Amino acid sequence: MSVHIVEPPQPSRLGAVLPFPARTVGRLHLSPPALSGLELDSLRATLESGWLAPAGPAPAAFEEALAEATGFPAALATASGTAALHLGYRVLGVEPGDEVWVPSATFVATVAPAVQMGAVPRFLDANGPGFTLDPGLLAEELARAARRGRLPRVVVPVDLYGQCCDLDAIVAACDRWGVPVLCDSAAAMGALGRSGQHAGRGARLAAFSFNGNKIVTTGGGGALAGDDPALLARARALAGQAREPAAHYQHETTGYAYGLSSVLAAVGLAQLPTLAARVARRREIHAAYVAALGDLPGLSFIAEPGWGRANRWLTVALFEPAVFGADREAVRRALEAAEVESRPAWKPLHLQPAFRDAPCAGGEAAARLFEQGLCLPSGSGMSAADQARVIDVVRGCARR
Repeated sequence: MSVHIVEPPQPSRLGAVLPFPARTVGRLHLSPPALSGLELDSLRATLESGWLAPAGPAPAAFEEALAEATGFPAALATASGTAALHLGYRVLGVEPGDEVWVPSATFVATVAPAVQMGAVPRFLDANGPGFTLDPGLLAEELARAARRGRLPRVVVPVDLYGQCCDLDAIVAACDRWGVPVLCDSAAAMGALGRSGQHAGRGARLAAFSFNGNKIVTTGGGGALAGDDPALLARARALAGQAREPAAHYQHETTGYAYGLSSVLAAVGLAQLPTLAARVARRREIHAAYVAALGDLPGLSFIAEPGWGRANRWLTVALFEPAVFGADREAVRRALEAAEVESRPAWKPLHLQPAFRDAPCAGGEAAARLFEQGLCLPSGSGMSAADQARVIDVVRGCARR
């Protein structure tokens, strides 16, 4: 059987597939997948190669393309972003009873693998215009934990809605106490942090997601990236069921079936070359929302800090009911009635029943984000007419 190496689409071909196809008919979804037009060629080459499993040329080429796109020395393609986080927790030595610190304002997948491993979560509040982990609060809590002799095994900041956390300050606070940082950059492909580096750079490890609603999607998948080749080699072994290098099946420990299939990797290979255009389009959509709605009293948006550049995966609007004239749930219902999908901002983990007994430092900012925040449709394929539908409904909810 012959094997054909799947090459990423060349930049010279991108002009034929951009801008992304508009979606103007029927229900408007929050962040539907945007195809580049190159996926069929990439899939055909992979299928003709005979490789379907998480092995062969397509996953390897996708990992190489990921490393180039993010600036990490290497990346491991995984079955999901949650799988990448799980592997990160495992190789960083999380054990039952260890504390794992994460922001409260995030999706449950940030901490779920650690909890399932027997770790104890501790939540910290957000700070600043991006509602990401508060580095000052983190530093204070780490100093208190050191005095108690109970430092966390790992700290996991989140690049919320594609806005990078202040990773430099977070890593500096953690380095003082020798605590590793695993950055949850699931939504942050193409975003830049304070140092101008890609999201996640500077952490010991960073996890990414290529779920169907992300800027770059494989339909389902993720990646773990980092600068330490030993950590990534360990993660790669665990992702392949921890099989030892022997002719027979030899296992010194147990692992997982966490590799990304060749078929999904082929889709990612067709999408990654258009990453810059996808980020630019999402930022245009966000800017258009701000221009059209920013004059309404009681309505604001999650802002971008002066440092870094968000990929604007989702645009999050904040509604102050007493001033705007409607709360975020009333706006959501009005959009739903117009066949427009929107979604409340993440409910803080410290308010989730699953974590009712977990401690939280602060929590007011995360709670405010949930109470007032609404994610507006932001798909890369959104047309001007699509966005006008959203804007008209939101303006109609405002106090006249």
